[in-house]
Amino acid sequence: MDLVLDLLMEIADEQPVPWRFWSLLQDAARQMTLEHSADWCEWRAWEVQHGTLRARLILLSTEEGGRRTALSGQGRLRPLWDIGHRAPDGGQAVSLARLWAEGVPGLAPGEGATVRSAPLSRERWRHVRPGDVVTMHEGRPVAGTAVIIEYTPPSVSGRERVP
Repeated sequence: MDLVLDLLMEIADEQPVPWRFWSLLQDAARQMTLEHSADWCEWRAWEVQHGTLRARLILLSTEEGGRRTALSGQGRLRPLWDIGHRAPDGGQAVSLARLWAEGVPGLAPGEGATVRSAPLSRERWRHVRPGDVVTMHEGRPVAGTAVIIEYTPPSVSGRERVP
């Protein structure tokens, strides 16, 4: 059963599938107590509905003023991002987005990885395009820098079918 689930997730990562497909995979993974797989399926279902935003993130090292410990890369961290918006007073305005690091359980200070972002307020991110540089914050100081590598809009509802 685990092998079949992995195969279906791999196929769904390569081919467009509706959010319901990911939701069904999530249910199956939870029934098999495969929490990591279930969390990934939940993340992918969200992306189908809201769009995919991927970036190459490099965290600052501890010596550069970055974090002291590794961060969880499995969608739990909700850092703030400077994506170019300004506050009414002209100062920096940051936006909140969850973070999922692809292929690694987490990131240590000074490390880099391709990450997926799940913005809390998607409309604030609509102007972000591949090649844009954004900064990640955990509090005031910069924690990392990311270059946007992909933006995929949400799938069009009504044309979705479970394969």
